[in-house]
Amino acid sequence: MDRMPRATVHLMRHGEVYNPGGVLYGRLPGYHLSERGHAMAERIAEHLTEQSTDLRAVIASPLQRAQESAAPTASAFNLPLLTDPRLIEAGNEFEGESFRGGHLRLAHPRYWRRYLNPARPSWGEPYVEIAGRMVGAIRGALDLLPDGGCALLVSHQLPIWVTRLHVERRAFLHDPRKRQCALASLTSLEFEDRTLMAVSYTEPAADLVAQATDMVPGRSGAVLPGSGAREKSARPGGAP
Repeated sequence: MDRMPRATVHLMRHGEVYNPGGVLYGRLPGYHLSERGHAMAERIAEHLTEQSTDLRAVIASPLQRAQESAAPTASAFNLPLLTDPRLIEAGNEFEGESFRGGHLRLAHPRYWRRYLNPARPSWGEPYVEIAGRMVGAIRGALDLLPDGGCALLVSHQLPIWVTRLHVERRAFLHDPRKRQCALASLTSLEFEDRTLMAVSYTEPAADLVAQATDMVPGRSGAVLPGSGAREKSARPGGAP
């Protein structure tokens, strides 16, 4: 009996961004990695190389920070850096706002209309649409792995977290502070014959994340005692 092809799709969050103004940059152009962010990207390339990963494709969001985060791995494996617009950051009406004074600024009355439906959410791209395009990008990556192997997809925190909620059959409504998707982390989807078998999470750049000044909330084993920087969960078989 022929062995079913096994494939892994790693969803990488980009590295730390140079953002001294504390702007919610979203899809705005021109936001590049900080020096520490470049070190995070290099760390991912080293990690995948050390793991002897059978990496066959590197695909990134079109945003600069994602492209820069993917470049070291593409170079290390001598692969072209592909771009998939479906991996882009989530649309957000707060884009361009500066929260240097703290997230309590979000409580200002001028923002209240944006909070009418947090389950959708009413302040940005609907979660169901984010999940749909991300699943499409994952399926596209699997098309590049007909005989198995691995692909690295570089995206952004919310799209990756929504994808994880989707494949683990959890509700999309969540507390942003509890997203387990640190900078330069890997959320890995393991498939057998295109059936999702397991989801795992690792932080190869945990020591660098602990020094980061990124303003986006989320859990990290590097900075939360006892939370652990590696986690693996099983899931009933099914396509993403």
